[in-house]
Amino acid sequence: MTKKILLIQLGDIGDLVWMLPAIRAIKDSVKTSKISILVKKAFGSLLESQPFIDEIFLVPDSSGFQSLIDNLSLISALRKRKFDMVIDFRSGDRGAAMSFVCGAPVRVAELYPSGVPFWRNWAYTRLVEPVHIRKRGAAEQSLRILREIGIDSTSEIPEIQVPNEKKGAVWVQLKEKGFHEGDVWVSINPFSRWSYKELDPGKWVDVVNWLWSEYKIKSILIGSPGEREKAEKIKSEAGQHCLNLAGETSLGDLPALLSLSSLHIGVDSAGPHIAAAVGTPTVTIYGPSDWFDWAPVGNRHSVIIPDMDCSPCRQKGCEDSGKSKCLDELPVEKIKAAIVSAMEKTPD
Repeated sequence: MTKKILLIQLGDIGDLVWMLPAIRAIKDSVKTSKISILVKKAFGSLLESQPFIDEIFLVPDSSGFQSLIDNLSLISALRKRKFDMVIDFRSGDRGAAMSFVCGAPVRVAELYPSGVPFWRNWAYTRLVEPVHIRKRGAAEQSLRILREIGIDSTSEIPEIQVPNEKKGAVWVQLKEKGFHEGDVWVSINPFSRWSYKELDPGKWVDVVNWLWSEYKIKSILIGSPGEREKAEKIKSEAGQHCLNLAGETSLGDLPALLSLSSLHIGVDSAGPHIAAAVGTPTVTIYGPSDWFDWAPVGNRHSVIIPDMDCSPCRQKGCEDSGKSKCLDELPVEKIKAAIVSAMEKTPD
């Protein structure tokens, strides 16, 4: 008999990627399971091609009266599925409410002992005591909940499968931009949702020009539509060997693009998570945030951290100023050295 399971992850893109080992673990453990996921509307396309996910539900981002209509429609759709179990991997207010109203007889989440609305823990039928043991990689945040209900994983490495037709579509786009089969290029995400995680754009211009002059390696800049103008400034200073695709590649197509990259370089943002999940080696720059919990795991993935005792401070810039001295003073030569080391590594 098929067991219908709803997984809720209303976090950011990195949270979605690091949830993938948990989904595979459920599929491997519960052979007859049908897996549905509930995610933010903006992020649903990232996982739409994954064969082990049967259905994706999207939390609406509308407002006002339309938001009420959209949420009622979502609740109705969830209840019609008659889920046997719901597992909430984030346990926020909205996730707790959706867990409760979907009507599943078993609702699992991590216990929040304090600092949450009184009703949140009541929304679940089984609460997992939090375990304060640090382990490399953010997959542990989801897997520790599963272990408490008898499901374990053979792998803690996220994997995103990319259909060949998606790769083909990306190559059509690149050829229209002047790229050719056989070109060697790296992908770069210079930007983050949080500016205190970013480098001075001039350092990226230096890196892009150095990659071309020393190795004849082209660079492709990725980012959101709102970051396109900043990326264009880097491209304009770097030259024709740099392509700006910020805002031109949808989240659903980004895994295909990154899977074709020889190396991904970037700051602490969604890019490294997706690149690693499609098998592309990464070099990720960390400053105030802690690499241990979130950096891709494995010998093909490298991190750059500042030589400052205060890093990681886990603050939003120095004294929460929005500016990070550790990144402002990070030598570009350190970035180049990490890139050279990454290019010299052989595949696992």
